[in-house]
Amino acid sequence: MTVTFLGAVRTVTGSMHLVETGDTRLLLDCGLFQGRRADARRINSEFPFPPSSIDAVLLSHAHLDHCGNLPTLVRQGFGGKILCTPATRDLAALILRDSAEIQHQDVNFANKARARQGQPPLQPLYTIDDAEQAIRRLRPVPYHQTFQVGPATGVFYDAGHILGSAVTVLTVEGRTIVFSGDLGRTAAPIIRDPEFPPAADLLIMEATYGDRRHEPFERGGRKLADVVRGTVRRGGTILIPAFAVGRTQDITYTLHRLQDGGKIPAVPTFVDSPMATDATAIFRQHPEVFDAETLARLSRGDPFGGRDIRYVRSVEESKELNARHDPFIVVATSGMCESGRILHHLRHHVGDPQSSLVFVAFQAADTLGRRLVDGVTPVRIFDESYEVRLQVHRIESYSAHADRDELVAWVGRMPRVGQICLVHGEEQQCMALARHLGRRGIKTIVPQRGQRVTV
Repeated sequence: MTVTFLGAVRTVTGSMHLVETGDTRLLLDCGLFQGRRADARRINSEFPFPPSSIDAVLLSHAHLDHCGNLPTLVRQGFGGKILCTPATRDLAALILRDSAEIQHQDVNFANKARARQGQPPLQPLYTIDDAEQAIRRLRPVPYHQTFQVGPATGVFYDAGHILGSAVTVLTVEGRTIVFSGDLGRTAAPIIRDPEFPPAADLLIMEATYGDRRHEPFERGGRKLADVVRGTVRRGGTILIPAFAVGRTQDITYTLHRLQDGGKIPAVPTFVDSPMATDATAIFRQHPEVFDAETLARLSRGDPFGGRDIRYVRSVEESKELNARHDPFIVVATSGMCESGRILHHLRHHVGDPQSSLVFVAFQAADTLGRRLVDGVTPVRIFDESYEVRLQVHRIESYSAHADRDELVAWVGRMPRVGQICLVHGEEQQCMALARHLGRRGIKTIVPQRGQRVTV
């Protein structure tokens, strides 16, 4: 059995790894690479294998950087099943439809500017029909239920990252691969803590935050409250870019608690994303993955709602938000400011020094979000240049990724680990975690893109 590392290798986005055993070829994830637009277009549209040669995809969870390139895979010839948990199936359907629609909208908007500049029009990476074709191939498998793909036996464990996220365990002839996917944190809001898988000959583990420790969740709530209070006093607007799945629910859950506890004023709050609205409905449909505290809150009311939290679907209502003159909060996709309605709000408020932009998620290299976090000005939004004058804040307490100590502790709870390959982390983070694990006597490597390992 071999593993070839093809995506999220010494970087964070575009998760994809090829497992080969006998005549069977499996993909662990098929995510979108996000970064420089020209690089992203090339990487996402060109697979290093014939898609028709893949027998099945094992999908760890429904974030775009793990599932977002499935429509391209299907369009180019993949005809197998996409195995995932039931909650991931429901969320991935939303993610893929939304991704196709956003690509269509963003290309149309960008093409208006390109036409003015005399440049040829762009085409979306995939269409809504491509997304629907991929969705039809999703097959749900509950946690702890074994499944067979060729000679390989598989099982999903709860990764505690987002609703439905899974640690994938594959066993062939007594040899076992464990793929962490994105691993969650202990004591995170809403969902249960990560489960511990069985012994592994090869552990493919994420290293997003492999060189640092996170602040406690409670401190993040205090920081968010400080930003909201200060911005409201100035009469500004609070923009919060957030992934529609997971982070949006964490933030609405926190804002609800802060408002109920009198920590922030009763300021109008808008979740400006049809997909986040639908994703929140799916959260409500899967209480089987909630932790005890969230189940208790659910019994008393909606943990994702509140009198001042409103969910926005229509484009017209979204546009109306930027005509408001009173302070308000808007939570909108995408989390790295690469697409979606957050770009329209940014274009409107980026030059307002009274307003605040609050990042509550990791910002990958070469994304607009990373440039804003790094203090770059001017920035380009929809191919036009804007000076950055609003206040930019970064709160890392809400990360849904395990930090260095949590990753090491998780490995320590496994019965045995033969070798670890670190992925889904920038090179600095991967190397730091490899050194940390190496000092504990665990053989750890940081593969290059295209590197193959035999199990």
